[in-house]
Amino acid sequence: MAIVTAPTKACAVNPLKMSQPIGGAFAFMGLREAMPLLHGSQGCTSFGLTLFVRHFKEAVPLQTTAMSEVSTVLGGHENLEQAILNIYNRAKPKIIGICSTGVTETNGDDVDAYLKLIRDKHPQLAKLALVHVSTPDFKGAFQDGWEKAVARIVELLVERPHVNGLRDPSRVNVLPGCHLTPGDLDELRVILEDFGLRPSFLPDLAGSLDGHIPDEFTPTTIGGIGVDEIASMGRAGWTIAIGAQMRRAAEVMQAKTGVPFRLFERLCGLGPNDEFMTFLTEISGRPVPLKYRRQRGQLTDAMLDAHFHIGGRRLAIAAEPDLLLDLSSMLHDMGAQVCAAVTTTQSQVIGRIKTKQVLIGDLEDLEELARTKHCDLLITHSHGRQAAARLKIPFYRAGFPMFDRLGAGHQLSIGYRGTRDLIFDIANLVIADREENHQPTPDRWRAAAALPLRSGHRSSVGAAERSIA
Repeated sequence: MAIVTAPTKACAVNPLKMSQPIGGAFAFMGLREAMPLLHGSQGCTSFGLTLFVRHFKEAVPLQTTAMSEVSTVLGGHENLEQAILNIYNRAKPKIIGICSTGVTETNGDDVDAYLKLIRDKHPQLAKLALVHVSTPDFKGAFQDGWEKAVARIVELLVERPHVNGLRDPSRVNVLPGCHLTPGDLDELRVILEDFGLRPSFLPDLAGSLDGHIPDEFTPTTIGGIGVDEIASMGRAGWTIAIGAQMRRAAEVMQAKTGVPFRLFERLCGLGPNDEFMTFLTEISGRPVPLKYRRQRGQLTDAMLDAHFHIGGRRLAIAAEPDLLLDLSSMLHDMGAQVCAAVTTTQSQVIGRIKTKQVLIGDLEDLEELARTKHCDLLITHSHGRQAAARLKIPFYRAGFPMFDRLGAGHQLSIGYRGTRDLIFDIANLVIADREENHQPTPDRWRAAAALPLRSGHRSSVGAAERSIA
């Protein structure tokens, strides 16, 4: 069991974590015709918007209440009211997701009371879904904001089933963690449909941030799950929660609607996917399709091929807790040693990471640990690229943000196929680094043999021949 160590530094020198408000706003981006709204200063929203646009390379809807120094002191009711009215009149959203920031949380704005007053004053907003989430950015991290937002959406928008309401056993609710990409959700959707199940994803980033080009411009999100579909999630047969961060939302769903849930903390690796396939067989009554049996064989072969390159590697990894558990556990299964592990916030899964110590810290801590522990592989988001360059070790990008490579939204790491491709990507990274910087290759041997000997030096071959003679 890993020992969890809290930070002792006065500040984050090279930040690893992203804030709660943008984590909450990210969840609202998986809803159809939604507009995330940060209740805070313009700078808070501009920073988050920059991260999202650079990561996805797409237009991202995100608005602000533009709190100034005066409005912060006097209260943000007027700013919130004006922002909601402007968004309603211009963007025509079906839902506005309001995430608080450190500015308004410190002042103590009662946003839920503000929303009641605004609705009473403006009856045209009666059918507009307004969801407020408390996400102060002076504590917690990206994962916490996502967790709170999804739980709040379930609490406010999912309808309680009727007393005699029938459930649809083929319908399945899926509550994915923020560590899953739109590509991961697409893979999950295909797997569930192959078992004859009809999944409803909350949130559904695969519908809104998968990189497709809409037929016409819309100021709100261009895809995702609709408010009506969210309301009917109480009629599903099961809820599947992916990542420990989604336990809270699944429990709220079960308490409100009676829909049972199953939590899968990992979907990267052979064992976790075997467990997932077994569960799908049980709830669908269908055998595992042949294509997944073949993909399982491909994964085991990939593990056999790649363990020569990954096994024994000393890994330094930094990520949100659920992603940290997912990737580090898979690589540990491949024979890698998790020598340096840094995360962003407290979570129940941290203690189960296969390492001696997990530090809640920043990228400076990761670099220092990687250097001290002589790590030779680093995994984190794009802000870790400078540390990897200084350490002169291979660097694999994972998590949010990933702004210096294309295809972040399509990166796949779950299921048999996703795990197989992830293993190949990391193994190839290790092979390329070895060839370029470390071990000699046959090409280099030939090049060395062709070099003329300097005067005064004898070849080792000649010396050996003379010693034998």
